[in-house]
Amino acid sequence: MVRFDSKNLRSYLTVGLVVQVLMGAGMAVMYGYFFGDLDRAQQTFLVTGIPALALVPVGFVMVPASIGDLKLHDTYDYVWSLPVSRFASAMATLSIFTALAIPGTVIALLVARVMYGIELQVSPAILPAILLTSAMATSVGYALGHGVPEPRVTNLITNVLIFLVLLFSPIVVPIEQFPSWWETVHRVLPFWHMSVVIRAGLTEGMVTTSVGASYLALIAWCVVSWLITGLVIGRRR
Repeated sequence: MVRFDSKNLRSYLTVGLVVQVLMGAGMAVMYGYFFGDLDRAQQTFLVTGIPALALVPVGFVMVPASIGDLKLHDTYDYVWSLPVSRFASAMATLSIFTALAIPGTVIALLVARVMYGIELQVSPAILPAILLTSAMATSVGYALGHGVPEPRVTNLITNVLIFLVLLFSPIVVPIEQFPSWWETVHRVLPFWHMSVVIRAGLTEGMVTTSVGASYLALIAWCVVSWLITGLVIGRRR
């Protein structure tokens, strides 16, 4: 199934990787223009938020879009008719997009680091942070793609998500600067938690909130996403 999906998505994945790098690195440049003169701590905060931004287009946009494409071209049911378990098919897609997200994330981070001249303090915690955030984003996108019957509605939702993340999420802006009600909402949504666990793996002492709570929140999003996916694909015959 990994070979099957890789061949079907070959050109799509190549373009997706380019888009991911441009979004992650491009946002590092653009936010620098928006914010103006930043001190060293603020630059570090911005740079360490870039990996979370770079993961968004893959998990929350490309994954549901690829499933929507299957539906539009009437090949959705064909995939489920193949003589393999549906779990194997789902895990193949998850593995491909999770793997795709990692190199683009690293490249975007390196570009941002060079641009601002930031010295990062990378710890072993960065590995589980990147893997979990990538798997979580892909899982949510997978559940969204399967759970919403109409592909055009899925496309609309993903566009709203991009708008939300770029302009109204506490990834490169401290969550304390948001209104209290919006801060509360983001402590439930996954975006802030993505930035917390990644930033904790790239810096020392910058993250003052509970990193463990953010890990639990991301795991919870993964679990709920796969429960939704299981219910949807399990009903199809």
